[in-house]
Amino acid sequence: MNLTSKLIVAVVGAAALTATSFATMAQELPRNVRLVIGSKSTGGDTYQNSAIVAEALADKLGINIKVDAVGATAAFKALQRDSRGNTLMIFHDQSYLGVLYGREGYDDPFATYKIGPTVAINPGNAYLVPKSSKYQSMEDIFAAAAAGEKVRVAIQPGGVSEIGFSAMKNAAKVRSPGSEENIVAVNTGSQSDKNQAMWDGLADVINGSIQANEQFTQLPADDLKAMRFIWITARPATLEQAPEQGMGNTTRDDMLKYAAPAVDVTLDGSESFTFDKEFFFLYNKDMDDAIVAQIDGALADVFAAGDIQKRQKASFFIPNFLPSGEAKAHLEAKADTYKKVISDITSGN
Repeated sequence: MNLTSKLIVAVVGAAALTATSFATMAQELPRNVRLVIGSKSTGGDTYQNSAIVAEALADKLGINIKVDAVGATAAFKALQRDSRGNTLMIFHDQSYLGVLYGREGYDDPFATYKIGPTVAINPGNAYLVPKSSKYQSMEDIFAAAAAGEKVRVAIQPGGVSEIGFSAMKNAAKVRSPGSEENIVAVNTGSQSDKNQAMWDGLADVINGSIQANEQFTQLPADDLKAMRFIWITARPATLEQAPEQGMGNTTRDDMLKYAAPAVDVTLDGSESFTFDKEFFFLYNKDMDDAIVAQIDGALADVFAAGDIQKRQKASFFIPNFLPSGEAKAHLEAKADTYKKVISDITSGN
């Protein structure tokens, strides 16, 4: 081989090596990853859950992952700007419920982003009444609405807080058409605002959570702040995975008494409505599929090892890993169900 030929081989070989190196880099998560979340709180369930997952994923891959609580609007914008994998996102069902309820700043996540794996469920979404309330059950509430009585429900409009309220209206309509008009929203803000609406006598029912409101259910009946669970929206199969001791003085068996099938908020006259608040990854739409596969594989190994489940359950999360493809199909099916519920109570059909 002459000198010219050797130079050509060397140049071609170097080019091939460089191309391979860039291809490899493009198909792996960077060393430092920013994990934005759809919440600004570093004390809430989104941050808690994301921190557990981020630590486990970072340890598995030998990289650094920083959880950044920037809120939904800023998180979506950050995700849209970065297709390299330097920025990932974790959020929950609000991602698509915000679209279904027409909230500003939300785009269809299934069309705008890649849906990554689900990682956990917060089974705590609940509805409560004052301990002194005449409403002893959801049956009492539906009967009151059918009899023409207004039942005021405090919610934070436009997402996870509202979907159970929509389900109440839908169930009232299925059971007694027209009575859904008597299930009325009291639009508030944070959980403390909803609690205060109850204490001020402005709401008969409030949306809350096991984590935030269980303490008030333990107060004596003559305490003005005393509450009582009336409905927990989680699937019974989800609650059955919770620790047996439950939370506070409310055991897992106690929780199941407020969930389907013991409490039937009907979806269509035959099936009960349920709602699990599920957390999942979202990616830039143009992020390399090899990175998606890398995260799927790493998390599959993490969940197979079993340690992450212990941490999640200690924080009252239910482990729930589904790889990206299964997660997308599952979440799209959920979104379709809730879209119909919302449509049915707003269309007049």
